[in-house]
Amino acid sequence: MYTTSTTVVIQSALTKSGIDKEEIRGIGFDATCSLVVLDGDGASVSVNHSGSTEQDIVMWMDHRAEDQAKRINDTNHDVLKYVGGIISLEMQAPKLLWLKENLHSTCWSKAHHLFDLPDFLTWKATGSLSRSLCSLVCKWNYQAGVHGNNGWSEDFFSQISLEDLVDNGCSMIGTEVKPPGSPCGNGLSQHAAEEMGLVAGIPVGTSLIDAHAGALGCMGCIPRSEVTYSLPDITSRLVLVCGTSTCHMIVNEKEVFVPGVWGPFYSSILPGLWTTEGGQSTTGKLIDFIVQSHPAYPEVRTAAKERNIHEHDFINELLEKQAKQKNLQSLCELTRDLHIWPDFHGNRSPLADPTLKGMICGLTLNCDMNDLALKYLATIQAIAYGTEHIIQEMRGKGLDVSIIYMCGGLRKNTVYLKTHVDVTGLPLILPDEAESVLVGAAMLGACASNDFPSLQVAMETMGGSGTIVLPSSTDSNYHAKKFRVFLEMVDDQKKYDSIMS
Repeated sequence: MYTTSTTVVIQSALTKSGIDKEEIRGIGFDATCSLVVLDGDGASVSVNHSGSTEQDIVMWMDHRAEDQAKRINDTNHDVLKYVGGIISLEMQAPKLLWLKENLHSTCWSKAHHLFDLPDFLTWKATGSLSRSLCSLVCKWNYQAGVHGNNGWSEDFFSQISLEDLVDNGCSMIGTEVKPPGSPCGNGLSQHAAEEMGLVAGIPVGTSLIDAHAGALGCMGCIPRSEVTYSLPDITSRLVLVCGTSTCHMIVNEKEVFVPGVWGPFYSSILPGLWTTEGGQSTTGKLIDFIVQSHPAYPEVRTAAKERNIHEHDFINELLEKQAKQKNLQSLCELTRDLHIWPDFHGNRSPLADPTLKGMICGLTLNCDMNDLALKYLATIQAIAYGTEHIIQEMRGKGLDVSIIYMCGGLRKNTVYLKTHVDVTGLPLILPDEAESVLVGAAMLGACASNDFPSLQVAMETMGGSGTIVLPSSTDSNYHAKKFRVFLEMVDDQKKYDSIMS
């Protein structure tokens, strides 16, 4: 499905833009860090009990490998130091172990190639089995930048019962590792070129995970001069890639270890720099769940459709009306008695606890559209407090977080954006380009084609401009109180769990 969709999109883009295929100088890919399993012929292998080969991808947010992740963490192996000290069940080693233990005959015994989805796409485009350093260091426990200990750790795989991954020189998981933006193989294959309607041999850049591509696409963005602001060094810029989930990406010249926060990952975005990656497993997905499971959702959906506006825009208007009716200084105060802990799908960072659940305090019997709007607002605030929690942990270990960049679908939501600015107290740059992830992928192609001498030059040249949004000091005290409640909620949850166990 992914490759079919890719070819359709490329053909459509060529047709609508009117650009001649001869003008295309390079291609870059990004994708989610999902797990693709293929056999020796490159055919799909089923990854679930149904045996359907159409289901050959384990989604990044799949949480079935909780027990496997726990057992891997119990080894306390040195490689875990580079994933925040605790491997996430969203990473590939737990998922691979789950497949081996639960689908050995139907999946594991047939597996010949194991790809991160971004690497699968470059393989489909070029035939090259090379892997991206980004994917391997972030999701596969590949070691890079570690003095005298780079590459695959056979000892690690042996300890976690995945010793078969090192057979034949680790051919299943990658023997050729390339930095992002470097050319893959001999460029676009003849077969792929015919499917896409492009010229064979076009350089294809080594891929990035989608969030990392978003960070690359954002970090070179410069705010316009209507606001006097001195942009901090690149190592002080935190990028929020906000979609179904949210990733919090920052680079540094040195290894910085933050317990419960992924990384540091060497050269996963820019060569020679270490990436620290916080994350929330559900953000956009959580907002959708809260809104769409509410009894008043059909009414909201119909009203928004009649006005031809996004549902979030309609709900934001409801909040403005409520705040005005109650003579509140800010609509954020509407949730004074409503608090949410947002880990409905576990906590990725900074607690690194997949067993945590969501919590709501302050429910009433109200179930109208205004009540939906309040729960929506409290959810957005909870997500922003989660971001502040991550930032505090980063700062506590020496990272300098001075400004935020935001990209992804949620950047279009004005309440979501403003809440994050006010909760963190940090200025935020909103790139003019709405699709920063795609810009990052384009930088990979531009680098592979030698149009730029390095990925950093491509980033600085193609980063574009943006708008700067400054925090409101009037809401800071309110959010500080809500954040205290936020932290108390998780402590309460742990108390309840202790009582029940």
